[in-house]
Amino acid sequence: MKKKFMKGKMIEPLKLVKNISVKEFIDKVFANSSYNARKLSRACEIFSRMVNSDATICLTLAGAMTPIGMSGPIIKMMENGFLDFIISTGANIYHDLHRAYNAPVVQGSSNVDDEELHKYGIARIYDVFIEDSETLTPTDKVIVETAEKMDPNRPVSTSEFHKILGENVLKTAPHPEKSFLAMAAKFKVPVYTSSPGDSSIAMNLAVPYVFDHKIIFDPVLDIIETTAIVWNSKKNGVIIVGGGSPKNFYLQTQPTLWQMFMDNSKGGHDYFIQLTTDSPQWGGLSGATPQEATSWGKVKNAEVNSVVVYSCASITFPLLCQYALSAFRKRKRKELYNRLKELKEKFISYEIKNPKFIQSIRKYTSSETYKKIYKKYLG
Repeated sequence: MKKKFMKGKMIEPLKLVKNISVKEFIDKVFANSSYNARKLSRACEIFSRMVNSDATICLTLAGAMTPIGMSGPIIKMMENGFLDFIISTGANIYHDLHRAYNAPVVQGSSNVDDEELHKYGIARIYDVFIEDSETLTPTDKVIVETAEKMDPNRPVSTSEFHKILGENVLKTAPHPEKSFLAMAAKFKVPVYTSSPGDSSIAMNLAVPYVFDHKIIFDPVLDIIETTAIVWNSKKNGVIIVGGGSPKNFYLQTQPTLWQMFMDNSKGGHDYFIQLTTDSPQWGGLSGATPQEATSWGKVKNAEVNSVVVYSCASITFPLLCQYALSAFRKRKRKELYNRLKELKEKFISYEIKNPKFIQSIRKYTSSETYKKIYKKYLG
């Protein structure tokens, strides 16, 4: 019995070699070590499986990632077909827009008098400085101008709003190539926000709202669209940066299928990579492991195709992206935004004929609405 525990690779002193690529370094150094170096190597292996299986790959983005330049790696990954849709906090989308308009976002210091910063109209994100008048206000103007051009008479998904906003950035910004939202619009990558009210984007929409130009988000439409993407995909995988609401919004597509529509066709997501500093013992969703997610039917094969790398995503995410760019040939982009209508219609038309789903409506038939549904579909 003892031998089965000692079958692992021998850990030797790591050999460092001059002038090797990120891929070689991860494969030859991190992979031969342990702790989170080895976990990052495993994340690269799992990402390789995602790409090779033609999985539909989602990026969920939490934490202040775009203020520190992470729009660049995201753009490269989309351009090369390695990211098919994105679920982000609104804050990351908002701060992504600054550099497209040459608005200053600069390296500062965490050891500073914040009262003095406030006096001079400078906001701080740890060691990043952002100006109120030169950065936030011009970005606010772009969002309000976009909203004013939209039809206020119908609710929209966040993916539609972000597509319109991204297209406006493509047309009006001096450097749209610096914005992942603009490039997502160009590459037809849907971008969702799981909590649309929780950011400066929605704060800006309050301005036209009070003048009766009301842009209304439909979060249920977001749920249907993301679930339809997952349902229509051969395989599904995710890179979770941080955790938070975007993490759950992606993972909940599986319970939407099996719990709401009685559809067990997917059985959980196929691949799971999380880059985080959040630990599981506090009970929060951000720190919840893929093994825990398995109990909710969100992830399958958690021991095989899942990994959590406990380290700062400012380090691990660019390394993972650089590994992918080095290791894989460019993949044909799925351009899911252009297919959303088709994917939704296919998903809905299947589910309303799914006998298990229709039978499940019986438990709701105390409601007049569900009585009508039950009568229509079950006679």
